[in-house]
Amino acid sequence: QVQLVESGGGLVQAGGSLRLSCAASGRIFSINVMGWYRQAPGKQRELVADITSGGRTNYADSVKGRFTISRDNAKNTVYLQMNSLKPEDTAVYYCNARVTYYSGTSALAWGQGTQVTVSS
Repeated sequence: QVQLVESGGGLVQAGGSLRLSCAASGRIFSINVMGWYRQAPGKQRELVADITSGGRTNYADSVKGRFTISRDNAKNTVYLQMNSLKPEDTAVYYCNARVTYYSGTSALAWGQGTQVTVSS
């Protein structure tokens, strides 16, 4: 089983920055895509950004130019640098990862979520 542990959430004023981290652990052979999703109260979970093992990135239009996703493959860790934060970025942020185990099976794993609150 894989475990994803997120950190870095918190309370910040509008215009501020936060950096989220998510580390995967377990008997992992490889991780293809790692990503960040978010869910605001009363809304559906939505993709924020994701990144392949080769470094190809994909962003939601709402965060382009403000957020940067990166990963350290050696550490099985993905990061989300969030700049110029807006109140509408307030949500619980979830990390996910498409992992392949040594057994050859694969699974989509989710972290427990970390709260990001942006005050106006």
